[in-house]
Amino acid sequence: MSFWLDLMFGNFIGLISLFTIFFLIGMAVWFFAFFMKKIKEEEQAGSTK
Repeated sequence: MSFWLDLMFGNFIGLISLFTIFFLIGMAVWFFAFFMKKIKEEEQAGSTK
């Protein structure tokens, strides 16, 4: 376990990798919420016509 901690937190490349992983996960969550909101809005707009 110490190897992985040293690899991820012990050097700059590991920290950049962690940031990238968390950034992409956050971006995926945001896109999912954004698209679901847009789909819901379009369904409501379509049902009022």
